[in-house]
Amino acid sequence: MLSEKAGDLGRLIGQSAEYQAVKRATEALNGDREITTALQRMEALRDEAQTLIERGERPTSEMETELDELMSKVQGSMLYQRFVAANENFDKVMVQVNQWILEGIKKGATSSIITLG
Repeated sequence: MLSEKAGDLGRLIGQSAEYQAVKRATEALNGDREITTALQRMEALRDEAQTLIERGERPTSEMETELDELMSKVQGSMLYQRFVAANENFDKVMVQVNQWILEGIKKGATSSIITLG
């Protein structure tokens, strides 16, 4: 029964306007070659910087400058801004869903009625 109810919840979440907005924003962002290339380069720079830090070294100023330039470019993109906004809205929905689940757990834990199945 739990897996069925969880499946129903997942289906409803997948059909929500907030999830659909995330899906559309992700597809649009992934369709922009310039932004995806910049995001991939940012990830590579962060990995390089982390490796240097783990070895006790400091990232180069060139790395920091390139990362700042890439970040400005990405954050200036309307597609990226829509992506971030859609994700933030979906996160709010998921926080609320988790709160409802927690409330249901608390009610279920104090209920004297035992249901099977």
